[in-house]
Amino acid sequence: MVGVSPDTIKTEVRKLAGVVPEAVVKELEGSLLRVGKEQAVTREQLGEVIEGVKQAYVDAMVEPGEAVGTVAAQSIGEPGTQMTLRTFHYAGVAELNVTLGLPRLIEIVDARRVPSAALMTIYLKEKYAKSKGKAREFAQKIEMTTVEDIVLQTEMDLINIVFVLTLDRSRMQRRELTPSKVVSTIKGALKVDASIDGYKLRIKPTTQSLSELRKLASKIRALPLHGVKGINRVVVKMEGNEYVVYTEGSNLSEIVAMPEVDQTRTSTNNVHEIEAVLGVEAARNAIINEARKTLDEQGLDVDVRHIMLAADMMTASGTVKQMGRHGVSGGKASVLARASFEITTKHLLEACVHGESDRLNGIIENVIAGQPIPLGTGSVELAMRREGESGRK
Repeated sequence: MVGVSPDTIKTEVRKLAGVVPEAVVKELEGSLLRVGKEQAVTREQLGEVIEGVKQAYVDAMVEPGEAVGTVAAQSIGEPGTQMTLRTFHYAGVAELNVTLGLPRLIEIVDARRVPSAALMTIYLKEKYAKSKGKAREFAQKIEMTTVEDIVLQTEMDLINIVFVLTLDRSRMQRRELTPSKVVSTIKGALKVDASIDGYKLRIKPTTQSLSELRKLASKIRALPLHGVKGINRVVVKMEGNEYVVYTEGSNLSEIVAMPEVDQTRTSTNNVHEIEAVLGVEAARNAIINEARKTLDEQGLDVDVRHIMLAADMMTASGTVKQMGRHGVSGGKASVLARASFEITTKHLLEACVHGESDRLNGIIENVIAGQPIPLGTGSVELAMRREGESGRK
């Protein structure tokens, strides 16, 4: 049996360009070339495979007039009833809290500005990823440390108007901090009189008043000493043959600017941060990936195209919008469609005040008006009579 050459495979597969997506063409070409190296592929077999792929793609296309939004809502919503309601669960990285199940899915479609459990997965460049010591050094460098994190006890000397802190030696050594560095940071940030005796700090406010002392104590406890803002906890874990850094808290813009970080693989579960740093297309992909991951963790099989449609709607305006009344649903042109979702009276009243009219172009408004909806057979006003057919349509 004589097989076709790699050039013939490429030429024949390229004929599908414009008929099926470019990604399908490339994947088919790669698969056929791999098979062609192991065994001979005849011209007949090549033709059958190409025609089969073409037909499968055509069969998978949505019929004109299909209610894709309703189908997507059902396909995501119905499995959602089987999801766990537990907000926090220890998963993957035992030391970090992860939001799973229905609460996480609600966060995604609501486009929450800050997730209840913001997390980052930070991949390092090779020379840092292969060394446990260097990975830990990086983790210590980014973990946000405040004065409160290294203090053993605090007290207020109300007679002398002095705030006294006893530093924890072991915590300071672990974070590579010294008492003198802590004092210099406090002095530089708050312009106060501070002295140190071993691991005991004595700090005086500029004005001798109890209210000023209490304010000063609160500021000192929250004062950052080093680390990246927002990164509260850090865990280093071996993944495959490299060390990966997981964080509780997120700050994508600062992390990707660091020389140790592999920017191409580092990610966060905060969609709005991704939009701000990488743009709306990256945010769309993040919505899809986060929703898929949430459903997969619960063992729910939902076709990715339903999730893609939801992500497309959320990002169609060029920014990430929630599905609710403050986003996609609230931005509909139809007065009746907006009113049918939430706060009906307010929408109808505002429409009356502004003299709005409803063209009844959508589905919801036509259901309310008792008219045929513009879907399926209702989407056409004129139908073509085929040759040989008789009777009125």
